[in-house]
Amino acid sequence: MPTSLSVTRIGHACQLIEIGGIRVLTDPWFTQAPTYYQGEPVASTVAGLGSVDAVVVSHEHYDHCDLDGLVDGGFDLGTPLIGPGTVAAIARDKGFRDVRVVEAWEAATVGDLTVTATPGKHGVHEVTFVIQAGGRTVFFGGDSLRVPELDTIPDRFGPVDLAILPTNGLCIRPMHLEQVVMDAEEAAGLTAALKPALAVPHHYAFHSGRLGDRMITKGDQDPRHYADAVARIAPEIPVRLALPGTPVVVP
Repeated sequence: MPTSLSVTRIGHACQLIEIGGIRVLTDPWFTQAPTYYQGEPVASTVAGLGSVDAVVVSHEHYDHCDLDGLVDGGFDLGTPLIGPGTVAAIARDKGFRDVRVVEAWEAATVGDLTVTATPGKHGVHEVTFVIQAGGRTVFFGGDSLRVPELDTIPDRFGPVDLAILPTNGLCIRPMHLEQVVMDAEEAAGLTAALKPALAVPHHYAFHSGRLGDRMITKGDQDPRHYADAVARIAPEIPVRLALPGTPVVVP
């Protein structure tokens, strides 16, 4: 029997990945701020998460690195936090005591868990992650653009059980609509390259508020565009659109 694997979207890119008895929280976001709106219910409080073995953070943007939310919620600051150097500096300042710095292709281990940073590209420095334990492999795409190096993940790490990918193609209006997140078609192309047993989209409900959506950001909030693109490009790969708080079990 394979090791059990499930993922529960807390909201946005904040996911609770469970591999056997190992629980990993990704890109925490529990609070709201001007121009940052989840656009969907947050499925858990910090206290409601229960025990967490590791936190992985892809980059320092508020909607992926809400460390104040963790601190204010009483999170255990001795929990290992894994991320790039830009995140590590913030985490240490917030009082996290076990901070592991990883850049692209570097790995950190927490017991039987291995977290490898993989390349990413965004408006700020970002890494993505390959998360492995118990013979299971998860790719977590943060809110990166698609970069060619990600296509090599199956060759480097073996079969991917679960791919979690951003899909909203976020563009920044004051920067002449510069795109900073992969869109549905690009995410579907990466899905075809990764060949996961299951794919789950995230990072699509987020918005910047009524004024912010008109003045600051533009994005696709419909994950069905990604599901349709995968069905067209790689119909053999199942896609699951999950509500916040609903566990998705990977066969």
